[in-house]
Amino acid sequence: MSALLSRAVWAMLAAALGALLGDAVGHAWGHATTGAPVGAALLAALAAAVDGWRGRRLLAWLRTEQTGAAPRDTGFWGELGYRVERGFRQREHQIERERGRLEQFLSAIEASPNGVMLLDAGGQIEWCNSVAADHFGLDPVRDRRQRVTNLVRQPAFVAFLQAGAFDEPLTLVDPLGRRSFSVIVREYGEGLRLVLSLDVTERERADAMRRDFVANVSHEIRTPLTVLAGFVETMASLPLTPVERERVLKLMEQQTDRMQALVSDLLTLAQLEGSPRPPPDRWWPVASLLLRAQADGRSLSAGRHEITASGGEDAEIAGSETELLSAIGNLVGNAVRYTPEGGRIELRFRQRDDGGADIEVSDTGVGIAREHLSRLTERFYRVDSSRSRDTGGTGLGLSIVKHVVQRHGGEIDVASEPGKGSRFKLGFPAARLRQRAPASTAPAGAA
Repeated sequence: MSALLSRAVWAMLAAALGALLGDAVGHAWGHATTGAPVGAALLAALAAAVDGWRGRRLLAWLRTEQTGAAPRDTGFWGELGYRVERGFRQREHQIERERGRLEQFLSAIEASPNGVMLLDAGGQIEWCNSVAADHFGLDPVRDRRQRVTNLVRQPAFVAFLQAGAFDEPLTLVDPLGRRSFSVIVREYGEGLRLVLSLDVTERERADAMRRDFVANVSHEIRTPLTVLAGFVETMASLPLTPVERERVLKLMEQQTDRMQALVSDLLTLAQLEGSPRPPPDRWWPVASLLLRAQADGRSLSAGRHEITASGGEDAEIAGSETELLSAIGNLVGNAVRYTPEGGRIELRFRQRDDGGADIEVSDTGVGIAREHLSRLTERFYRVDSSRSRDTGGTGLGLSIVKHVVQRHGGEIDVASEPGKGSRFKLGFPAARLRQRAPASTAPAGAA
């Protein structure tokens, strides 16, 4: 209102000034009666023209993209231009801040380990991060504004979206069949949908391993229990001769030993998985470990094999003596079981150039085919299950060896060929090894 009033006052002042000038000119030219009205009209028209010109300048600026400054005029149009320009600039700053927040939000979603995809009301892809693109086989840029069901053609996924019942997640496999992922859909806004995908490959693999482990343990324990129950029933219901009774008791003892060995290995694995890493400051002479494993192997072999140990006389290894003996002893025990009578078994300690060292157990036994090597350390995995049971193995020995060597920062390597024996190598890092301190000698002349 004040702006209109100021413009009216300005027009009245212009008319009054024009009337004065027109009256003076009219008297001078002999037109006293017409000079004042004509002068007032001319100056008022000039003021209106200037005002209209200023308005057109502002209107022309508004019709552009407003990249430059608004016309810097005085009065009503100058004030209006300034206020409009300030409103535009404030809006631009607000849009820029919101754009920055959106970019930060999308960057955070992009960094998520889970897949995130936004669908509009028509099922078209508004946005997706790289993880979701990898899960569904999409291009995060090229496939925007495309219907997701035209790109992801798995029938289960299409039916899941069309059904609209999203209470339970859907499990799918990626287009290359490498991984499994769980899909969760949540609705928001007006028909919009948020699709979340989570890689569950490792979880499903762990669940499968757990199921297999329970099944294998149940099977391994059920077998000797069935045998024992049968023998107990036989002894209770049938009259046996002393020879038959002795034979039955011997078989029962074997099955009991087998079950005790299985339970012992299971407890060892549980202890390895649930206890802290072996201490790095408790040192044990390597030669002593090899000699003790050699003695245990000779006891198990009962003279049927040649078992030798070499190296490590001046070396010490840090860790758990019990675990290291268990790992080396398991390798020697396997070598004794799968090496024919008269074969040779060697334990060796070898220093590496990088400061680490290897403990090797090699034999001249039956060997292992290449396709089995990568799975040897799996629990209950057997190359020949019947032969393993006949030799007294539980199927857990190499799994224990793998856990022990990994807990000491090392790794296990297997090389074998059918008919040419096997070599199991336990590699330990330099941090776990040191040279054995020489024994101090008494000074000459000491009593």
